[in-house]
This record gives sequence, structure tokens and C-alpha cells, in this order.
Amino acid sequence: MKIAAIIVAAGRGTRAGGPVPKQWQMLNGKSVASHALRSYADHPRISQTICVLHADDIACGLGADLSADIIPGGQTRAASVIAGLMAVSDATHVLIHDAARPLVPARLIDDVIKALETSDAAAPAVPVTDALWRGEAGTVSDTVDRTGLWRAQTPQGFRLDQLLAAHHAYKGAPADDVTVARAAGMTVTITQGDVDNLKITGPDDLARAEKIMRGQMDIRLGNGFDVHAFCPGDHLWLCGVHIPHERGLRGHSDADVGMHAITDAIYGALAMGDIGQHFPPSDPKWKDAQSHIFLEHARELAHEHGFEINNIDCTLICEFPKIGPHAENMRRAIAQIIGCDMARVSIKATTSERLGFTGRGEGIAASATVSLVKI
Repeated sequence: MKIAAIIVAAGRGTRAGGPVPKQWQMLNGKSVASHALRSYADHPRISQTICVLHADDIACGLGADLSADIIPGGQTRAASVIAGLMAVSDATHVLIHDAARPLVPARLIDDVIKALETSDAAAPAVPVTDALWRGEAGTVSDTVDRTGLWRAQTPQGFRLDQLLAAHHAYKGAPADDVTVARAAGMTVTITQGDVDNLKITGPDDLARAEKIMRGQMDIRLGNGFDVHAFCPGDHLWLCGVHIPHERGLRGHSDADVGMHAITDAIYGALAMGDIGQHFPPSDPKWKDAQSHIFLEHARELAHEHGFEINNIDCTLICEFPKIGPHAENMRRAIAQIIGCDMARVSIKATTSERLGFTGRGEGIAASATVSLVKI
């Protein structure tokens, strides 16, 4: 079974407010559609992801950051789904998902896929638990029996050939793809939905989604510590800044003790060792290497694992040189390498009150803390 995912994002929904359709509104730093798509782009069972957009959105660049096959949709949701089905390359099954559902969990996708192993169609839903009323003129006119009622969600999964034929045969404007499948005689298995798999409809839904995401956030903290001794020289490097000084720092690389501590903090937050493991001092090719190479590697490793570097706090421990005059340039240099705002980088200094090797002026120590946030 080979599975494609189609994310339908061609609607013009405006009830959520804002200057753009709801699927393009920002949610925790990314568009709603981007969050919806990522669940499928990262899923090991999905061989192709297709995002169906309104032609106007494609023309103005919306969705350009989505890692999917982008195609234009039709005048109706059904027409957009058909366009997506026609764009599938070699899959046997397909999952149809609303771009306005940004919080679909991997477990829910897994359950639909598993059901497709024995069913022609499957879709998640949650049982209706609240009392249901029918109202007229602002008053309750009747009570509706909720027995057997479910709230439908996406993704809705189908055999590709059967769903495509069902859509071509269907007359009218279906509520969803399950409606189309049932009209063609297909049996649809219900899988367990998730109350957090909400559909963004109004402004309150965006606020609720933000709250749910804060509860799901993966935040990592890492600490780094490094020490380098003074040696003969006329300058040293600290946090990416060249500082003229009567002595240098001894090390296999450029001995930037601050940048080393920050780099190790990132590796630590990822639980992926330290600089010595990634850049062994026994390897001559790292002799006199500039330390931004190490920090850039740690940054890319964080990005590869889906993390953003949220903030950095580095303390340099030394009697000299004076750090204050260089602190802003250090913050700027680190921020440029990381690709973040300077406001997220703190560089400060302290002495050890003339105690220990730093107090005796034998070298410099650095301590750093870094926080990573899953994006």
C-alpha cells in the first residue's frame, strides 16, 4: 500500500477574520496550512504530499514555503479534491486533509492508515457527548437524540481509484469525501478522532489552537562549559570577535572559548555529544579552524531535528580582557551565525574574585545555556 496525502487549502474562509484566508493566518510562527502539511511531510508512510491552493494564492506566493507538490484548485472543494487526486503519481491510497486542521496527531494518521489495510475507506471522528437541541427564534424547539452521532474529522482515507471514480459520478455539492464515498456504495470505517484535531473556523479557534500548541511544545535546555589557557600572542577570539590583547588563547582551533561553550550547549540540548565528538582535536584538519564552523554545524543539526534556537545566554569568566566594550559586537556576531535577533542573545562577563586559574589570570572560562524549541 502506497499512500499520498492531499491537503486541501483552496478555500476562501474568512470567518476567522484577518487579512488573508484562515489557512494562511499565523499560528505559533507558521501558517495554519504549514502546520497541517508538516504532519504528512514528516510521516514515514506518506510517499507524496500534495497541497491544493487557490490560483490567486499561488500567484501571490502564499504557500511558497510548503514542502509539497503545489497545484491549483477548482471552484468548489470537490473540484479541488479531484485536482489533487489527478496529481497523485503512483500511490494506491490517498488521505484527504483540511488545511484548516493544523493539529492532526501522528497517531490519528496511523489509525486511518491501519484501517485502510482492511477497508476501502476510513475516517476519524469523535462521538457527540453534549446534548443536542433544535432551535427556533432563539428558543429550544426540540431535543435531538445524540445516540450514534459522531463529529467528523480529517484525514479521510480511501482507495485512490475508487474515490476518483466516486467523485466523477457524484452530483451536487458534498459535505465531505465520506459523503461521496458512501454515495458510491463504499463502507467507511470510523477510527478514533482527537478533540485537539480542531478545525479553524473563527478567531476563537486560532486562540485555542495556540493554547494547545503551547501545551505540546518540545522545549530543550542545554548547558556548555569550556576553558582555554592563555599563551603568547597579540590577540584572541571571543564569541566571534577579534580582540587585540597582549596574550592569546591556546587551543587546537582558534580557541574561542565563548563560542565553544555555546556550541556545546546546543549539542547538549540535542543530547548529541560535544564539539570533541563532532570535531576531534586529533584530526589535523581542524587545526586553527575558526569556531564559527562548529557553531554553524550545531545550528544546522538543530534545524535538521526540527528545532529552532530560541535564546542564548553566555557568561565569560575572566579578569581580562574587559568584555563590556565588545559585548554588543559579540551578541551581533553570534546572532548572525545563529540567524536570530540580537534580543535573543545575551553575552555578559564576571570575574572569579581573583580566585582559581581565571583569578590568577591563567586563562578564560565560559558557561552557556541555550534553549531549543520544536518548530
